[in-house]
Amino acid sequence: MVTAGNLFADVAKAGAGEAFETLAGRPGAFVERIVSTGQASPPGFWYDQDWPEWVIVLAGEAELHIEGEPAPRTLRPGDWLDLPAHVRHRVERTSAEPATVWLAVHWKN
Repeated sequence: MVTAGNLFADVAKAGAGEAFETLAGRPGAFVERIVSTGQASPPGFWYDQDWPEWVIVLAGEAELHIEGEPAPRTLRPGDWLDLPAHVRHRVERTSAEPATVWLAVHWKN
């Protein structure tokens, strides 16, 4: 079955919370859209995932801090990162207006 959509559809409906939507999935991999409206990782929290993640910012702006780097990286539309498994990282900030729209691809090693 063929499915289709628009990455920017219903972005305004994310409201005050962060919205995660799986767009496609196959055994061992999935693609998700994330809409952030000013969210950040809680103080002291680091993502430490058992799987790799490739992420791109499509709209808005974000700051992502990778453990061991001296400062967060600012990501703007078109900027992407390929994060290997267990690379600890955290979101320092996201823009609310415009909303930050991410596309993330997760897969198992």
